[in-house]
Amino acid sequence: MESNEARVHWEKAAPGWAKWEDIFTQSVEEATRAMLDMAGVEEGKRVLDLASGAGSQTLAAARRAGANGQVIANDISQTMLDHVKKNAAAAGLSNIETLLGSVQELELENQGFDSVISRFGLMLIPEPGKVLSKIFTALKPGGKASVVVFSVPQANQFFLVPMQILLKHAGKSPPPPGTPGLFALAAPGLLEKLFSDAGFENPEVSSLDIFFRMPPADQTLVMMQEAFGAYRAVISDCTDETQAAAWAEVREYLGTLGSGSGIEAPSQVLVGSGSKPER
Repeated sequence: MESNEARVHWEKAAPGWAKWEDIFTQSVEEATRAMLDMAGVEEGKRVLDLASGAGSQTLAAARRAGANGQVIANDISQTMLDHVKKNAAAAGLSNIETLLGSVQELELENQGFDSVISRFGLMLIPEPGKVLSKIFTALKPGGKASVVVFSVPQANQFFLVPMQILLKHAGKSPPPPGTPGLFALAAPGLLEKLFSDAGFENPEVSSLDIFFRMPPADQTLVMMQEAFGAYRAVISDCTDETQAAAWAEVREYLGTLGSGSGIEAPSQVLVGSGSKPER
């Protein structure tokens, strides 16, 4: 997806993502903590959050960095960054700044960051190896980077099956290997290799089993429709009739996952990290 197309796509998804982010965030708190730990985010650190979205993990990083630290939230969508600013103000955090632009457009060399993080962003960005190389140049010697991405499809049926349904109705195939998508970085050993090839030492990737605790099926369907940009993109060019049929089948699937009190779906993510050599 080209930068301009991606910008339009995420601008459209931004209001929905901001609306539903808290529900999503609660399910990935453990993964977020692991990412911040592996990136060495602590008091006084200067942190870059790439593809921040509405920024719940940005705020978590800012709390750790404290008044003597700084967190810069980057996203391709200005609306997303507006939500970051709003959420930071509501939380009483004054150590957050924003940076608009696609990762490919950013000039990051010699920016002197202590830590770079990205939660569920790297897998959706073209040429993740080049992105990690840019991250490497943005870090000061000894700095650390950490990302969260989805693990293999079979461990993430809650996300896989709706995507398969939407692709079927759109008459499209899953993204080929090496292109952006929910499971683009799930292959065993791939994330470690990308970190290593970008120059990081001691690359480490851990799998983490989590549960996505979602509202009842009708509400979860609305969340997917409004907030999940990757899903929206699949059927955005389809007729209204095709879209309605696709979402109806997704709703049918969601109805099999839980009771009227909500959905609890197992998932697995990968938390990857690496360090820039001291010299």
